[in-house]
Amino acid sequence: MDSFSSSQIAVYFEILLIFICVAVAIILYFLVRSFIQRILASKGKAAGALLSRLNLPIVFLIVTLTLKIGIVRNALFASRKFHPYFDAALIFFFIIFLIRLADGILLGWHERRRLEFPLPKVLHSLIMAVLYLTILFIILKGILGINITPFLATSAILTMILGLAFQGVLSNILAGMSLTFTKSFRKSDWIKVGDVEGIVLDTNWRETRIFDRNSNIVVLPNNIVASEKIVNFSLPDKKTALILPVKASYDAPAAEVIKVLCEAASDVPEVLSSPSPEAHILKYEDLGISYALKFWITNFNRKNIIMTNVGKMIWYKFKKRGIGIPLPVNDKIREVLSSVREQAGVPLVDEEKERNFQDLMKSSLLRYQEGDKKGALLISGEEVRELASVVKRHRFTAGEYVFRQGDRGESCYILAKGRIKGEIVYEEKRKIYKSEFELEPGDIFGEMSLFTGMPRTATGIIAEESELLEINVEDFAMILERNPEAADVMADLVSRRNKENEEFLKKIKELSDQDIKTSTSKRSILNRLRSFIKRL
Repeated sequence: MDSFSSSQIAVYFEILLIFICVAVAIILYFLVRSFIQRILASKGKAAGALLSRLNLPIVFLIVTLTLKIGIVRNALFASRKFHPYFDAALIFFFIIFLIRLADGILLGWHERRRLEFPLPKVLHSLIMAVLYLTILFIILKGILGINITPFLATSAILTMILGLAFQGVLSNILAGMSLTFTKSFRKSDWIKVGDVEGIVLDTNWRETRIFDRNSNIVVLPNNIVASEKIVNFSLPDKKTALILPVKASYDAPAAEVIKVLCEAASDVPEVLSSPSPEAHILKYEDLGISYALKFWITNFNRKNIIMTNVGKMIWYKFKKRGIGIPLPVNDKIREVLSSVREQAGVPLVDEEKERNFQDLMKSSLLRYQEGDKKGALLISGEEVRELASVVKRHRFTAGEYVFRQGDRGESCYILAKGRIKGEIVYEEKRKIYKSEFELEPGDIFGEMSLFTGMPRTATGIIAEESELLEINVEDFAMILERNPEAADVMADLVSRRNKENEEFLKKIKELSDQDIKTSTSKRSILNRLRSFIKRL
């Protein structure tokens, strides 16, 4: 009886030791994992990922090897009945180590070459789990001689019980596998599931995580994702069409509105030129005609920003082309009342004319540039105010072109607000060069074409939202008719400056020899300025 009790106690002691060894292995596993995350991760993501995968089998291999050493095993487990289990555990963890090593090397190879792993994460995890169970059953049957049939029967019953208990979890797993096999979307794809729109971060056994436009992570169970309508903006390619509804006045010809809408989209750099933007009439409504502008982009992440840029471009182009945007009813009534007041003789304060006057006074266009009178006005202040009442103020948004090099034009501009980037493309020794300059408020732009009649010698690109005063031939004619001496001063200044820059002007291919000759002749410039008066 005493002998039997001693044997029983020894068995219990050995079982306790096994539990202690397992506990030590688990603690060691978490310590090593923490070590890897804090220290080894700094040596590279691939190295840290491989060590993380090998952490579990290595730790249990070390513990099992320690127990398998003859001295330790004989000292702690004298009964020898647990020795075969140590051998089986050693073989099991060694095989797991080899499998994880091969798997880690394969994953690292794909990651270093930035290739997508052929197996989705959900399917990959499932295959690894089945492989581990298969190896476990083989070792139990082949090495330890354990009959695994009861385990399989019990597993079937347990599977049925768990299946009933975890129907939701299983439906998510099956839905995740379905999404994976059908390749509805991949990691980094932009998708829309129901009302949620964002970029796919990950899909695992249970859920799909989406990073939405509000910078939030939305977690959707896989069964919900599979049951909803999915829109993948990244397939079949990165090109995605956006549609912007726009309403315009009945006074504007439909063909002109469609043309301006397409131009506005084309002027936004992030809008694709192929396929080209297109616009259509949607319907005729009470206050105007509704149009739909369709254009394509590739960076869906910037959808809202691009839509805003296109919308801004439309507003500026509508304003310059005189295309009316229908007003709300209250604003329309206010507009009618203002018109009635004007007809009734009630004076209205025109702030824009005053602003035009102030901007003209700040410019050097109507002032002497040299000599004793430098800085003085060429014309009277009253005439400047009269000119301010007829010049046109244009508003531009960033990215718009005022004009392009080589264009013909009979007007010049004064920059009232904002910045303009100028570009001159010229050729020298059969090589093409580009010279850039920047204009600030008060600077003049495009006056050479107005004074000389030659093509534009530079391209003007709006660098930020700007306001420009346009002075055309008729406006200048009004000034020159009353101030003939102003024409002589301007002709002399322009001809001398062009003579100084004659060699550079010859490098601009858009200018002919006749253009250069005319632009450097005071008489030719003076005759052109005087010809403006005849147009009145």
